[in-house]
Amino acid sequence: MRPTDHLRTLADSDWIAATTHPFCSELAAGTLPEVKMAWYLAQDYQFVDGFVRLLASAIAHAPSLADSVPAAQFIALVTGPENTYFLRALESLGVPEREWQEPAPATAAFQALMARAAASGRYEQMLAVLVVAEWSYLSWASPFAPPREDLSFVFAEWITLHAGPEFEAVVEYLRGQLDKAWEGLDPDGRAAVEATFREAVRLERAFFDAAYDRPV
Repeated sequence: MRPTDHLRTLADSDWIAATTHPFCSELAAGTLPEVKMAWYLAQDYQFVDGFVRLLASAIAHAPSLADSVPAAQFIALVTGPENTYFLRALESLGVPEREWQEPAPATAAFQALMARAAASGRYEQMLAVLVVAEWSYLSWASPFAPPREDLSFVFAEWITLHAGPEFEAVVEYLRGQLDKAWEGLDPDGRAAVEATFREAVRLERAFFDAAYDRPV
């Protein structure tokens, strides 16, 4: 079993809940109320700054240039097409800019986890959070790709951004990096990665729960 598969099994209940969440299935069906999607995107956009900093920290701590190049290329996707999508979608949904910077508790908790991982100086800690963030999204989005042709771009492009061969390659790269890092860890190091991975999955589930439970 790959180390990343081992880590996922440790968080199995929260992983399944997050990656098969009714928020995602309703998003893909186009039945998710726009008010819930608007809140979700306004909150998710607040992760971009911390996520880019975390990814940049991982690049700085990668063992070699070859290990860092795919992550550097991924930053361009996050700060380019994905950032542009957020701006277009939030404008289309009529979300005031002031709401783009008001973190809910679930958002603040994940921001704090990313910041701790980035500041840890430990490549494997950074990867544990990055793997959860991207692998969980690939897992929920892939069954719905390509999206239905009648979906609003707000829903359709969010699925497309998190599915397909290019994003699969990003997730495989991150998993591969964590798999390799795991092999060099002592028992304490592995326990620390397990704790971070489980916490990240728990917070992903909490974020979907918070978005889905928003009043309509």
